[in-house]
Amino acid sequence: MTGPDRPGILGRVLDGVSELGLELTDVEQVAVGDLLILLFAVEAPADITEASEGLTYLARELGLQAELRNERRSKPDGDGMLLVVTVLGEPVPARAMAAVGNTLAGYSANVRRIETLARRRLHCIEILAKVDNPDHKNQLARDLLSVGARFDVDVSVQEEGLGRRAKRLVVMDVDSTLILAEQIDELAELVGAGKQVSEITHRAMNGELDFTGALKERVALLAGLPVERLPEVRDRLPYNPGIRSLVTVLKEMGYKIAILSGGFTYFVDQFKEELGLDYAYANELEFADGKLTGRTIGPIVDGQRKKELLKEIAEQEGVRLDQVIAIGDGANDLPMMGVAGLGIAFNAKPRVREMAPHNINRRGLDSILFLLGIREEEIERLEAR
Repeated sequence: MTGPDRPGILGRVLDGVSELGLELTDVEQVAVGDLLILLFAVEAPADITEASEGLTYLARELGLQAELRNERRSKPDGDGMLLVVTVLGEPVPARAMAAVGNTLAGYSANVRRIETLARRRLHCIEILAKVDNPDHKNQLARDLLSVGARFDVDVSVQEEGLGRRAKRLVVMDVDSTLILAEQIDELAELVGAGKQVSEITHRAMNGELDFTGALKERVALLAGLPVERLPEVRDRLPYNPGIRSLVTVLKEMGYKIAILSGGFTYFVDQFKEELGLDYAYANELEFADGKLTGRTIGPIVDGQRKKELLKEIAEQEGVRLDQVIAIGDGANDLPMMGVAGLGIAFNAKPRVREMAPHNINRRGLDSILFLLGIREEEIERLEAR
């Protein structure tokens, strides 16, 4: 049934279904602007004449148009796998959605529902589709990732189910993820080694260099830097847009939030305090006589260490690994993304994008919330509290 939307229609329609002696088996209602689209399935008797006439009359009485179809399903609706396809863009062009739809059709995926989650600061469309062969999921995800690259949109594929909605812990990288800069690059600027260190950082984050060796090499160049100059660097480490919104919403939903950094405790501990996060781990710089020695103290937080810390925090919080979200941009973030239920490469280096389970290449960390199925209106309501 379709027509002008107004309060009370659903209740009146379902009363009519009951009065006609029909059993309701499925129902879905969508409002697009002022247009109501109400779809429902009923178990009807062999002779559907009376039911058809009754439903048509009911629709007319409510100022709606009715379209009735008599169909039998050839197989149970539960067969196959339900997938959630999230498309993010600024905006999402029609040709991109056409390519997504054609790709799904190539896998005989039946689209069950399409919803717009955001339309203001970012455009987000969520598609629920069913594929008959679950083994096709990974290849479908790769093909949709290629579609996203072609049309400059982000496309993510997740299996629909309790696992998607049961996330409880977010573990996040810091440099170029939580913040827009690299801590060590900014420190190096103070000793005149900015260009040299920045080149090493770029290669290490892209997976071209061993992270531990690259860190030691860069930290050695900081030897002699007075501790009193470190506050200058903190002022040059701005947060990524959307971080406060992300934290606010996740905290309201009961999430724990941890940051794991290949940077330094001097700054990371401040981020934890300022944002009200639950955990923070980073490398500790060594000082002597009020200056940096060019060395660190304790185990280095590299890719393997991040993975171990993620597991430790999850165990401490009583959270399963499939309930963890891991976010990062560098090659040293891939190990923790690999063990998390949802691993997201955020504005990542090219080689990392190719290997990460999911990619977001938009401004604003709060765009991650759309992968959890959270609507723009819900985010704004929580922000306003």
